[in-house]
Amino acid sequence: MARVSPTFGRTSLPDFWDELYSRGGDAWDLGRAAQPLVDFLDTTPPPRGRVAVPGCGRGHDAHGYEVTAFDFVPSVLDVARRLAAREHVTVSFEQRDVFTLGRDLPHAFDGVWEYTCYCAIDPARRAEYVRALAGTLRAGGWLLACFFPLRAQSAGPPFVVSPDEVRRLLAPAFRIERAFAPLRSARGRQGREWMILARRTGA
Repeated sequence: MARVSPTFGRTSLPDFWDELYSRGGDAWDLGRAAQPLVDFLDTTPPPRGRVAVPGCGRGHDAHGYEVTAFDFVPSVLDVARRLAAREHVTVSFEQRDVFTLGRDLPHAFDGVWEYTCYCAIDPARRAEYVRALAGTLRAGGWLLACFFPLRAQSAGPPFVVSPDEVRRLLAPAFRIERAFAPLRSARGRQGREWMILARRTGA
């Protein structure tokens, strides 16, 4: 059983996020696809295939490829499905605890897009989350991730992210092929994001 810190433990409960969404406390929602993702797909898109989007929220990033998007808050998934239908986007949305992906859907995906799920979970569970991503990817599959925030402006969530910690947690299951600051970020996120493309090693 993973150790969950008493301070941050509520972030592991659907009710915590449902309450934030219901009272408009979802300032992280950009209302559109993340600019770093858009720019990367426009310039150097990863190979096509089945892609998982964990912690998808309203699903703005769940576009393109053969996407299955996961969240454990039923109300926000209802909104995501309506938005996808309105925009004529084909996406499969599933209610699921992202920590169970490796166990429930082993080696099921060719790629994963990670953005603001890593920083939203209890930091004590980050290693567990990385194992879940590694478990749901096939060997040789890719992880495209944009980590935020590199500098904290509040107690969180989102909880501050360190590139050194990310590198440590990804090894040895992932080999980082590219690491860079995105060309463009949303207002307020400039200089606070770090992007990687990593490959599942099979380790």
